[in-house]
Amino acid sequence: MKKIDIKNIKVIQAPLAGISDIVFRQLIRRYGGKCLLTTEMLSSEALSNVPNPQIARFEEFEYPLSFQLVGHKPRLMAKAAKLFNDRASAIDLNFGCPVNKVVKSGDGSAMMRTPELAAEIVRAVKDVTDVPLSAKFRLGWEQSDKNFVEFALKLEEAGVDFITVHARTRSQMYAGEADWGELSKLKGVLKIPYFANGDIKSVEDALKCLEVTGASGVSIGRGLMGDFTLAARLDYYFEKGAILPEPDLKERIDMLKEHLREEVNLRGENNGVKFMRKFYNFYISSVRNASKYRQVLVRLEDLKEIEEVLDDILGLHPAHS
Repeated sequence: MKKIDIKNIKVIQAPLAGISDIVFRQLIRRYGGKCLLTTEMLSSEALSNVPNPQIARFEEFEYPLSFQLVGHKPRLMAKAAKLFNDRASAIDLNFGCPVNKVVKSGDGSAMMRTPELAAEIVRAVKDVTDVPLSAKFRLGWEQSDKNFVEFALKLEEAGVDFITVHARTRSQMYAGEADWGELSKLKGVLKIPYFANGDIKSVEDALKCLEVTGASGVSIGRGLMGDFTLAARLDYYFEKGAILPEPDLKERIDMLKEHLREEVNLRGENNGVKFMRKFYNFYISSVRNASKYRQVLVRLEDLKEIEEVLDDILGLHPAHS
């Protein structure tokens, strides 16, 4: 385990349920990203029954690695955090997931409606762990109730070491634009670092976001889908002050092929191919007639046939297109 000094962290890979699995995280590392990686959301309820699930699998070279927990029962959240204390670089509390099946149980962004309970969870987890503790949440439950500043202060008082705020409310889900301007309200209010999340898809986006929000760093989720180099290119900017070019189409297709093969190795061809269907649009969105190619790709079940279609895309659309 490698504990982190959050002052040295500028980029966090945001946890994405059903996305940021072990393959996703390891590809970020292989493409040079030095950011803080984060596991998929781990249910404290499920962990009480299966303490070492496949979803929590990781490898040493993923460090620094944060384990994200979700739940609304302080005792179970503390029990789950204790499971990962010796293998985590940090532990993250999910108070931001907006999907119905999560919030209907009182988890995720529903916690923003019960700030006292959220603070109780922070205290319970702090009591049983000695790694940095973070929390991720949103601007609020809905547009008329943006309580993120008060929520952040309450968590800071309870002992959280840093926070990440997605610049949308729960009611927005992932629609509309992230309101980075709102996050600037945290500047000068908190003593702990805060990271900005939402709509960061390029180095230029990240720099603008930092300028607007005054945040300590950025948390990137969907921006890494289809471009594992983004984290490394951000690292390069922060170290060298220069912006490297984005990957061209050939590099993206090669990246997609590698992603496909690794998921097939992990899950078997049938499940691996099906798992990858959600990613195609991110890799080939710049291609003319991308939607038609995607419709073809999502119907294919054979890895070789998928790679032939990807080669066809490259044949019709040279790297400079």
